[in-house]
Amino acid sequence: MTSRERVRKAINHQKPDRIPLDLGSTMTTGIQASPYAKLRKALGLKDKPVKIIDPYQILAEVEPEVREKLGIDTIGLWLPTNIFGFKNESWKPWRLFDGTKVMVPGKFITTIDDKGDIYIYPQGDISAPPCARMPEGGYYFDVIVRQEPIDEKNLNPEEWAKQQFSVFSEEILKYLEKKTEELYKNTNLSIVGEFIDAGFGDIALVPGPSVKHPRGIRDPKEWYLAHILHPEYIKEIFEYQCETALRNLELSYQAVGDKIDVIMVSGTDFGSQNGPFISPDMYRKFYKPFYKKINDWIHTHTPWKTFYHSCGSVFAFLDDFVEIGVDILNPVQISAKDMDPKILKEKYGDKLVFWGGGVDTQKTLPFGNPEEVRKEVTNNCRIFGKGGGYVFNTVHNIQQKIPIENLMAMFKALQQEQ
Repeated sequence: MTSRERVRKAINHQKPDRIPLDLGSTMTTGIQASPYAKLRKALGLKDKPVKIIDPYQILAEVEPEVREKLGIDTIGLWLPTNIFGFKNESWKPWRLFDGTKVMVPGKFITTIDDKGDIYIYPQGDISAPPCARMPEGGYYFDVIVRQEPIDEKNLNPEEWAKQQFSVFSEEILKYLEKKTEELYKNTNLSIVGEFIDAGFGDIALVPGPSVKHPRGIRDPKEWYLAHILHPEYIKEIFEYQCETALRNLELSYQAVGDKIDVIMVSGTDFGSQNGPFISPDMYRKFYKPFYKKINDWIHTHTPWKTFYHSCGSVFAFLDDFVEIGVDILNPVQISAKDMDPKILKEKYGDKLVFWGGGVDTQKTLPFGNPEEVRKEVTNNCRIFGKGGGYVFNTVHNIQQKIPIENLMAMFKALQQEQ
């Protein structure tokens, strides 16, 4: 099978010739720059600076030569702009704290304070307040809350939404069309769309990392409280966001058509380590109706499969996810409460595609040994891969300081399962 055929089999709950492998197609299935540089070396590839495709999490662009050596089956179709609101272009050299040589976009403009912390700016505009900070010795950026004093009597949901979301320009649509055509013709990889803003309440976006002067409720603590204190404000923001997302789905489908297989819809987290992050009732009240609208449009007008990322223990929401038309669940956090692979597969294996869950990135991959990694990968592949409906990836992104021996053991174990 080609990679495209393999992934299509898997996401349609059919058994492919082997378990498909994803690395780097989305912002939640990637690898940070430092372990990526070590991976290139372990694969016998030439040493070169790593291109940072996501400056927020310092995620590496996975190159064709790495995809070929590892048998990666996917590739992401991303917007030309990143989470900080500037384009990934005009690349220039930079260094991470550990010395890893990387390439960053031209508008990746930073300042350093007297403690050694690094600050980055929305849209690369240094005249605006910084939107994120990387602590001295840190691995990625933390978004900075820049909330102004809240006037609770004059909250403006339309202003909030329009600062954050907009209908795709002709330039963006032409970019998506051209890039899709290029990926479809020049590779046999399954294309994963990472370009729709339908992550209602995605806490990474609430502070407005791409907005120069965010208005309204932007502090995550205040945001969660607003679900109770200002419920109509939250709902109206979601209404504007949903309207924009539906329009962008319509426009982007005209641009890319049936050439992509998967669309990442949401990265909003609903689970914590030990249980739901919000109550199922609150999910049904605030989120479920909007996600159903998005999924209904996608399933009515396209052959795309809907990809949902939600960390933590989300078992309590899975019936709701199925009901609204979620096709793919990621990252499948097997280390969280009630997220046992065997139970997930037995109860939802014919309803949900599991994309992730290959190995625990909290304990096993960073702190285990190669044999422990091998055993966990083997066990999870045999459970999730039975009968199809599975794409291999780690539980969320591969983080810095992962021992290269463990990383190579993971890929070797996957290959031995084929």
